[in-house]
Amino acid sequence: MDFSFSEEQLMFRQAAADFCKEVEPVAIELENGKEFPHDLTRRMAELGFMGMVIPEQYGGVGADYLAYLLVEGEIAKTSISLSMTLGAQNSLVGLPIMNFATDAQKQQWLPPLASGEKLGSFALTEPGAGSDPAGMRTTATRKGDKWVLNGTKLYITNGAVAEYLIVWAKTGEKPDGKPLISAFLVDKAVSPFKVGTVEHKMGVHASPTTELIFEDCEVPAENLLGREGDGFKVALITLNTGRLSVATQCLGLAEAAYLRAKKFAGEREQFGQKIWEFQGVGFKLADMITELNAAKALVWHAVWLKEQHGLSDPRFISMAAQAKLYASEMAERVTSAAVQIHGGYGYMREYRVEEFFRSARLMTIVEGTSEIQRLTISRWEMKA
Repeated sequence: MDFSFSEEQLMFRQAAADFCKEVEPVAIELENGKEFPHDLTRRMAELGFMGMVIPEQYGGVGADYLAYLLVEGEIAKTSISLSMTLGAQNSLVGLPIMNFATDAQKQQWLPPLASGEKLGSFALTEPGAGSDPAGMRTTATRKGDKWVLNGTKLYITNGAVAEYLIVWAKTGEKPDGKPLISAFLVDKAVSPFKVGTVEHKMGVHASPTTELIFEDCEVPAENLLGREGDGFKVALITLNTGRLSVATQCLGLAEAAYLRAKKFAGEREQFGQKIWEFQGVGFKLADMITELNAAKALVWHAVWLKEQHGLSDPRFISMAAQAKLYASEMAERVTSAAVQIHGGYGYMREYRVEEFFRSARLMTIVEGTSEIQRLTISRWEMKA
């Protein structure tokens, strides 16, 4: 098992690092301003980042999944909000279209996503259906050559700015009474919907999280993604890869916090010596880098399993959940330690570690909570 990166993968990561030099001077303003960064998003599109996983025949870069993750993780070191936009475009919208769409759908939907002309979003969660997608109440009723959607989605990343959505809805019931869930490609220009509440959040302010309201929203019948009733499968497979996306963002967050804490500990003096020389600080740094490297190993192992055995392989599903679980909780611990090492400075926004700490708290919730990850892991491991 070789976890070394190819020359192309390293090239993409360096391109992301160079882009982050443009972002860093405005990063604090970006977070405090709470406005969607249209200019920087367009810049990511110009660099090809918005179409990393989309093949060249559809206008994308056609990079492998690891190259995409390296770009996303690098951007997360400077702006978690921008990395969330990148993740929604590639992992949550681009990949499910690649995996489940017809050739005609790919030709129509992928090029505008790859170019960044259209921003994408993943609309699954509802007020009463977070960890339990089967509890959704949004419905889609077939009327002639259209499906009519009615319902409300909640906590949708970039929902306020997205024009292309994948939306999940109930289209009937199975013989056992369980809901028949289907996925739909929704173009806001063709099938208008309302943006409801824009949430006021603890962090990640430049990535809007919104309520979406569908009232008699007519979607062309040919926009069904996969077959009717395939929605749950589409969601699960998408979330499996999405977990690696979140895990990689956690690596970026944790590394950014660690490097700032390391620099601070090497410069700050108390009682006549650098503070890293005190075991209370030095041991924290040792634990931080150890946990960070352990999380990297889990993430890269999960990517390797995906490439070797495919998205539906139980080994990959379990390892992706393990990687997301450990990386997200690691990021919480590492960013918290970074605040502590900075002392009073760590509580001040100009040092940014408090921002990383607030951002890391989200990561144990999105793409399946830590509790859901543990449930997934235990179920698959008991079947092994």
